[in-house]
Amino acid sequence: MLVSERVKRLLKLVPGQRRFGFYRFLPFFFVLGGAMEWFMINVRIGKETFYDVYRRKQSERQYEAKMEKGE
Repeated sequence: MLVSERVKRLLKLVPGQRRFGFYRFLPFFFVLGGAMEWFMINVRIGKETFYDVYRRKQSERQYEAKMEKGE
């Protein structure tokens, strides 16, 4: 059996095909997005989380913009 046939059979097992069509998968994507967000906020890799790095880079950009403006 081909992989695509297996995937099609697995997708048909998700309920709500007649009523919601393709949108029946939307709750899975909401849960996946929430899980990714939680992971990025709470899981530390090394000593930093994703948001620690994001905040640091943002403050570095603001500092560089101030220095360029002041020159």
